[in-house]
Amino acid sequence: MPAAALKPLPTQSTSKRAVLMDLPYEPVAKRPLPPGRPREWYVTHNRRLKAMRLAIALLDSGVYVPNQARNEKIRSTAEAIGVHPPSDTTCHMVRALMRYAR
Repeated sequence: MPAAALKPLPTQSTSKRAVLMDLPYEPVAKRPLPPGRPREWYVTHNRRLKAMRLAIALLDSGVYVPNQARNEKIRSTAEAIGVHPPSDTTCHMVRALMRYAR
């Protein structure tokens, strides 16, 4: 096999995590969270970010109705996009975001 065939094309993803689709834009640069907040603020903030990522992945995969997004489906989507399995609270938040998106 020629060496050129082994190199990924510029449009192909080279990340180790499973990705549902390549983004047509660069991701926003991560910034550190503000210091001095109560621990619960950070937990809630990260839970919201995770729920948002999962809701977007579910919508991209064709799950448009919150009733279709059972905990098992949300957790399998989390595994597919390389995120730790969400808690029941996060699954509830994903369905709430999907309701809001309609």
